[in-house]
Amino acid sequence: MTQDWTVIDLTNYLKNILETDYRLQDVTVSGELSNVSRPRSGHIYFTLKDSNATLQCVMWRSTAARLTYTPRDGDEVKVHGKISVYPAAGRYQLYADRLQLAGAGNLFLEFEALKRRLAATGLFDADRKRRLPQFPNKIALVTSPSGAAVRDMLNVLQRRWPLAEVIIAPTLVQGDAAAKQIINALRKANAEHPDVILLARGGGAIEDLWCFNNEDLAHAIAQSPAPIVSGVGHETDFTIADFVADQRAPTPSAAAELATPNHSDLRLALDQQVETMQRLILDQLERKRLELRSVDASLQAFAPHNMIVYSREQIRNLDRRLSAAAQHNLKLAQLRLKQQAAALETLSPLRTLERGYAVIQKRTDQQLVRTAADVNLQDVLDIRLQTGTLTVSVDDKSPE
Repeated sequence: MTQDWTVIDLTNYLKNILETDYRLQDVTVSGELSNVSRPRSGHIYFTLKDSNATLQCVMWRSTAARLTYTPRDGDEVKVHGKISVYPAAGRYQLYADRLQLAGAGNLFLEFEALKRRLAATGLFDADRKRRLPQFPNKIALVTSPSGAAVRDMLNVLQRRWPLAEVIIAPTLVQGDAAAKQIINALRKANAEHPDVILLARGGGAIEDLWCFNNEDLAHAIAQSPAPIVSGVGHETDFTIADFVADQRAPTPSAAAELATPNHSDLRLALDQQVETMQRLILDQLERKRLELRSVDASLQAFAPHNMIVYSREQIRNLDRRLSAAAQHNLKLAQLRLKQQAAALETLSPLRTLERGYAVIQKRTDQQLVRTAADVNLQDVLDIRLQTGTLTVSVDDKSPE
């Protein structure tokens, strides 16, 4: 008869079976560490794997605190613990109480060998890598069209730089056929002449990201006409694609941020520049206005009209001064004339005549006669009196 189970009942039953099997309560399992995670809780979560299977493991914080080394993806280890069921996830897992480093895993060794070989060819050199465009017009996404990575990148691109045209070159990003598909997707993306290409996928174990450690893909990335930003996995994941790409981002979202400017920041910067330019223009206008006022004042000072008005005023002043000086000089001249006239009046012969004297002149040449010696007998003389003139003839003369 079939028994009717609830999920928790069946899970607890299986958990009891595992925990009552003494062979599963004291196990040591060898394998390669993958997807190691150590959150703030202090517990360590990891996957133990080999070429055929994987086993989920957890080590509680109290045990993890006693570890003498830090577990890393790719480490070959031996893990001791017990097997039980984690009911919330419905899976069995190894609860580890000891973890011993046994050496690097095969995938990790292969990765390191390829990395050294490509580095020797100069494929990772910084001087061959290109700068990303500051303002990309077209952005190509080479990624899975259905994964979370493409949605994250599209959200970031829409938020930061919605002006760009975004094209998607779909491809597998996991599995044996993924590397060849990624190479073809890069070729198709470059055919659209993008300004930048984002090669990305979400996180995973080392085997999930292994297609990005392909040598042919590394050369395809290096030969891409457009610069490439690699955003593969999480921050702790590194692939060969990361080392070859022109820029490496820790996540797909970070790759989208790295490839684009933030239009909000640009708008703020532009507004600040516009404000600065307006302030400079206003300052310049104010300086020019002051210069114009100064020039206008100079022009007003030296304007022909003003100079004419000023000259006319000077002429009026000079005319007034000249008139005053002329009047003054005229009065002085009149005064001098009166004085001289008075002096002449005093010295005039007419004054002498008024006192009874006479003026005697020869009729022939009008020479004055001062002494008897000045005339000869029979000379005709004109004798001028105060009033009237007498004409006489010299009949006799006396020298005294």
